[in-house]
Amino acid sequence: MATVEMVDKERKAAGTAELPDSVFGVVVKPHLLHHVVIAQLAARRAGTHDTKTRSDVSGGGKKPFRQKGTGQARRGTSRSPLMPGGGTVFGPHPRKYDMKVNRKEMRAALLGALTSKAQENRIVLVDDLSLPAPKTKEFLKVASALGLTSALLVVDGQPANLALGMRNLKGFKTLPVSALNVYDVLSYDQLVLTRTALEKITEVLGK
Repeated sequence: MATVEMVDKERKAAGTAELPDSVFGVVVKPHLLHHVVIAQLAARRAGTHDTKTRSDVSGGGKKPFRQKGTGQARRGTSRSPLMPGGGTVFGPHPRKYDMKVNRKEMRAALLGALTSKAQENRIVLVDDLSLPAPKTKEFLKVASALGLTSALLVVDGQPANLALGMRNLKGFKTLPVSALNVYDVLSYDQLVLTRTALEKITEVLGK
């Protein structure tokens, strides 16, 4: 179990916290992380794409030209996939892209993602992340003080003004503990946890 310093929004010492090995010290399995990330991205796809086959395209009731003497193939319809305006061959049709990931795999992958951040010293523990006003400049002051450049901020509850203060910034994202996932943890360079978020993560995943 590692002991990590906790800071306030101005990066002043605010105590220490324990990172339990059961959550932040497991064996990282890259193939499992890859599988879960691919599954998450696949689940985001709508799968509503559709193309028309020759039976769906309107028109084409009349033979486009006579059988002989044109020097062209003997086509019976202008809706053939070989002609402009014809149907599409082997085009995409509505489908689901969901991939099966069971609970144990999802939990092991999330623990692996958290452990990788801990091993790389990319976890920042902050006592509180509330802002005095819902403004981007207020969040940027905190980000600058904490040395954040690309970070996922995980909170328990809704710190005042935080979501509004950072919603215009591409390199930052905030999530409640209940929405913590492998893809977002790995997508940002730093992982910022509030005191209450760390306690909740430890309570849920440390069993």
